[in-house]
Amino acid sequence: MPRFSVIVPAYKVQAYLQESLDSVLAQSYPDLELIAVDDASPDACGSIIDEYAARDPRVTAVHLAHNLGLGPARNAGLARAGGDYLIFLDGDDTLAPGALQAITDRLKATGSPDVLVYDYARTFWSGELVRNRLSHRLSEEGPASFRLADRPALLGMLMVVWNKAYRREYVEREGLEFPPGFYEDTPWTYPALLAAESVAVLDRVCVHYRQRRTGSILTTTSRRHLDIFDQYDRVFGHLATRPELERWRPALHRRMAEHFCTLYADPRRLPRAARAEFFARACALLRRHRVPVPGGSGALPLSLSRTDRVRHTLMRLGTRRTYRLLSALRTAALALGRAASALWRGLRECRLRLHYRIQRLLPLRPELAVFSAYWHGGYACNPAAIEAKLRELAPRMRTAWICDPEHAPTLPRETTALRPGSAAYWTALARATYLVTNVNFDRALVKRPGQILVQTQHGTPLKRVGLDLQDRPAATPTTDFAGLLRGADQWDYLLSSNRHSTLVWEKAVPSSYTTLEYGYPRNDVFHRAGPAEVLELRERLGIPAGSTAVLYAPTHRDYRRSRPEHLDFERVLRELGPRFTILARTHLTYADLPPSPDTHPRLIDVSAHPSVEELCLASDALVTDYSSLMFDYAALDRPIVIHADDWEAYEAARGTYFDLRSCPPGAIARTEDELVDIFSTGHWQGSRSAQLRAAFRARFCSHDDGHAAERVVRRVFLGQTAPIPAVVPLEDRRPAPAAPAAPAPALAPVWP
Repeated sequence: MPRFSVIVPAYKVQAYLQESLDSVLAQSYPDLELIAVDDASPDACGSIIDEYAARDPRVTAVHLAHNLGLGPARNAGLARAGGDYLIFLDGDDTLAPGALQAITDRLKATGSPDVLVYDYARTFWSGELVRNRLSHRLSEEGPASFRLADRPALLGMLMVVWNKAYRREYVEREGLEFPPGFYEDTPWTYPALLAAESVAVLDRVCVHYRQRRTGSILTTTSRRHLDIFDQYDRVFGHLATRPELERWRPALHRRMAEHFCTLYADPRRLPRAARAEFFARACALLRRHRVPVPGGSGALPLSLSRTDRVRHTLMRLGTRRTYRLLSALRTAALALGRAASALWRGLRECRLRLHYRIQRLLPLRPELAVFSAYWHGGYACNPAAIEAKLRELAPRMRTAWICDPEHAPTLPRETTALRPGSAAYWTALARATYLVTNVNFDRALVKRPGQILVQTQHGTPLKRVGLDLQDRPAATPTTDFAGLLRGADQWDYLLSSNRHSTLVWEKAVPSSYTTLEYGYPRNDVFHRAGPAEVLELRERLGIPAGSTAVLYAPTHRDYRRSRPEHLDFERVLRELGPRFTILARTHLTYADLPPSPDTHPRLIDVSAHPSVEELCLASDALVTDYSSLMFDYAALDRPIVIHADDWEAYEAARGTYFDLRSCPPGAIARTEDELVDIFSTGHWQGSRSAQLRAAFRARFCSHDDGHAAERVVRRVFLGQTAPIPAVVPLEDRRPAPAAPAAPAPALAPVWP
């Protein structure tokens, strides 16, 4: 008997069905049966299902003689299910990688509940991935399992069948089945949750819910949307047979009213000729099943606005004209509000522009320096290291940092926070003598005579940059090269970490700036930290004592909008064993996407950690692909492994300045298997790896000796023309040592 029966109905989803089935069969937890039901689909769904059944014994193909609809198709799969738990997945949706492992782990941890509710993310045709906005209701704090009465807010979430796992014995005992028609989830999910003796939640995205441009029920105009009335009649009919559930009637009534109003407001669903009939039937059903509740609270703490309460009442009373008038007035009020807001923003923008022009007429403040990093991010990178050293060497200077309010807590107390777009922000840009950034300042910046702008950059370029991207449209679909050069014309100094960077930047972004080949200030900490600081960082991050911590930090892909999943973390950690812990850091480009679904006790998501330098210090090795972090990490003289699984595609889309495979900083893995082998055999820290790293350090870390920030401050702020202090030779540097780790196995005699 398998652990899971995954039931996938299919009708006119041939373009998506293979991806859906693959997402199930590729799960790291293999104990499953996949029941794919061809609902007499006129396209290739049936043959696709047969192909999968022929290839994988876990797949059962079911073919219906006639098209019966989503509910009966699920029933056909349900009749053949033998798993402990039932999972339903629509034929155009997918399971997230590692979802079944996370679900089974949670089921064990919560005592095999009747129903487990997990999260989902909407995937749009544009490539955008948006997590469910009510995900906070799936918090795993509190009792492991509970009755719905203990967490009634779950009833306010999307009532669909595919974001839950159901114990099969419970489903059979309750006699749950799907009715025909649209909105077939409704008479299943409400009774399933209400009657469950035990419910549990999993705060993890397990399903990617595809938002199709066309073809989905929610974008189909049809009278079949009137099926919703029969479905809610079935829900309340079920309540009538279960007196112990009658207390839920007020809550379900409110959910029904909201569902009706939502459907009625969507112009894509109801034909114009059916709208009056819909309103009349909604009125009748709301009256039929209404139960007055003292105080109006009900069993479900649904937070309804006054407008929502009025809409519900008007629909229940059947006053369609008043309802339409209210909707029109509300639409007009919203439009008026948007217009007023736009007008206010325009007036504020004009006022700030005038304020900026006036401030530019006032004298510069020679003691003021303004810093920023990563598009209004927090205290980080080269600007942060320079700012700290400036306060140390020139305490008379005042510093300010441009950042969004959420990043203000990262700033030191001695630095003033500037909110982008505020009057103080424009005052500082107009009056500060020194401006330091690792990206670009506001395009509206007018650099005044006497102002000094330092561009620190934020990485040694392996991938092409600047004008060298003119023939790479996949990497630069919207780059304004003229604007790039206008910005560069404002730079007085460009910071470079090595001769390679100097040559690249002066060709790719030509202008009259002065290049300071001083090393990267952000790497100074690698030479100041000691063993105690390293151990403290590891403890703060939750790295087990004696574990080998591998920092995994891939770069973004210009040819992909979504975040690429290059590694199966669960499989890698399983193969490497308990000695290893992975610190996974997602690239800044993917910060707005839902977190990676992978979960493992030795996988630590450090994407939100404010300092990548601290992560480097805490780790024992770096695994990356083409990220510039490798050049910084090499200054630590710790092992680096390159995972180049898509070099050809990356090179074709972005372009690089040299073939990393010919001069890597350590071992190279072209596949996940090779990566596992490099670590399991110990080659990641072997003599060959050390030789490659030494050559790489000599080429790219010539100035990263712990004194780069001081050289910048003395030259730019104190006016000392000679680079002071002198660069420490490589052989005399002593970067922070890695923490003691568990002993490694003996090296194999042959380098792969």
